[in-house]
Amino acid sequence: MRRPARLVRLAVPALTAGLLLTAAPPAQAGQPTAEVVTTTRHDDRSVALTFDDGPNPPDTHRLLEVLREHHVKATFCLWGDHVREHPEVARAIARDGHTLCNHTMHHDDMAGWTPEQIRADLEATSAVIREAVPGAHIPFFRAPYGSWGQTPEVAAELGMQPLGWALAVGDWEPPGTDELVRRVVDGVTPGAVVLMHDGGGDRSQTVDAVDRLVPLLREQGWRFDRPAKTA
Repeated sequence: MRRPARLVRLAVPALTAGLLLTAAPPAQAGQPTAEVVTTTRHDDRSVALTFDDGPNPPDTHRLLEVLREHHVKATFCLWGDHVREHPEVARAIARDGHTLCNHTMHHDDMAGWTPEQIRADLEATSAVIREAVPGAHIPFFRAPYGSWGQTPEVAAELGMQPLGWALAVGDWEPPGTDELVRRVVDGVTPGAVVLMHDGGGDRSQTVDAVDRLVPLLREQGWRFDRPAKTA
């Protein structure tokens, strides 16, 4: 079950803490670092859509249809337990060419976990994803609730770039499709990674919002991109 109150409380300070990790020595070009990425690959009017807590039929299937219709590629941060329950949906995500992200096995708050505990969870989650999608490339990791703790360093060691966000629209409430559309249109900034959800509850409002947002943002000169591997 999601814990919305905790997400609201932890997301901003945890993300700020993640951004401070830029003081770490830089890795080789193209290698993951412990920096929490919140931007797209380009600084222009581009935006990256990311979806947490799936796979979750039927909302994920319908979201995939919407993204396919609008020719948009997104990033799906997969909850290991849900992948195990719905491997066919994980395969559908990969088959459509979307980027996969490790979102832990049980969606626990890892702020106080040891590196050994974190590593065991992340490895188990990636193994479940690859059981559903053989040979899956998993370039990103996102901490539940934005509660990073020591997860960025461990994720980078496992070959995954920590993925944060620049805009969280609060669709876990849920506030209604019109309000979700307004929050994205009013809050999006150049190069922003946007956090939404396709799992963790009824996400039909989110899917409806995405269907309206994509053409609306394109009319305003925005284009859809992938998250950056490093900022």
